[in-house]
Amino acid sequence: MEKARRASHAGSWYTDNPRKLSEELEGWLRESGLTKSPDVRGVIAPHAGYSYSGRAAAYAFGNIDPTNITRVFLLGPSHHYYTPKCALSTATVYKTPIGDLTIDLEVIEELKATGKFELMDIRVDEAEHSMEMHLPYLAKVFEGHQVKVVPILVGALKAESEAMYGQLLGKYVDDPQNFFSVSSDFCHWGSRFNYTHHDKKHGAIHKSIEALDRMGMDIIETGNPDAFKEYLLEFDNTICGRHPISVFLHMLKNCSTSIKINFLRYEQSSQCRTMRDSSVSYASAAAKVDA
Repeated sequence: MEKARRASHAGSWYTDNPRKLSEELEGWLRESGLTKSPDVRGVIAPHAGYSYSGRAAAYAFGNIDPTNITRVFLLGPSHHYYTPKCALSTATVYKTPIGDLTIDLEVIEELKATGKFELMDIRVDEAEHSMEMHLPYLAKVFEGHQVKVVPILVGALKAESEAMYGQLLGKYVDDPQNFFSVSSDFCHWGSRFNYTHHDKKHGAIHKSIEALDRMGMDIIETGNPDAFKEYLLEFDNTICGRHPISVFLHMLKNCSTSIKINFLRYEQSSQCRTMRDSSVSYASAAAKVDA
């Protein structure tokens, strides 16, 4: 029996007009000027409203060669629902205005059988935007291709849990038919986010934010989850997808394929100059087989 997760943020976070949405995504993908590569096995991409981060996200999704991929693991942070674990969707299909994505129930069952996951109520699923904002891009990139998705909501995990889930999911990386879409925005700066770190040696606030984000991005590119953890402990950077990114880094450490992450785009929603300002940063990366 079909159990659909509706596109609950369509019409607010992005247009629900199929033609307009399709054209918008195609335009951004074209503008990114990226060459699709079968060596790209995963992306890290933002999840804000498309008017903010849609263009930046194209620098992640534009790398995907859909030819041999049959399954996409989608890892997103939980913004509203607290869990110290990872949670699996109970839906059978994820709706988008430009085509629906079928859930891979076989893999969901496999993960459920480990006893390490909880199940997410459809209301929790629909309230969360972190994975939904990746769906129209995935629907667009995989148009005309048979692909299933495995949505995993990543809770507020302790370091040991991040390592455990990374170990558990690592084996899926070795199958070249699997792809990984990791959802994260970067620094949320301003008093409304309770985060106003400003290292004056970088000059203006927005320059300090960029230096802080780039330090994190450089560490993510090394593939070292422990170094990333230390960075977060030291600077407390408000990267909302830090747990999904950490799990992904542990997955890459636990698989036998050598995969390297490279950031291709960095943007800020606005440039902070005074303490009254606020901004969110967006970074897009591709995880590619390291020949």
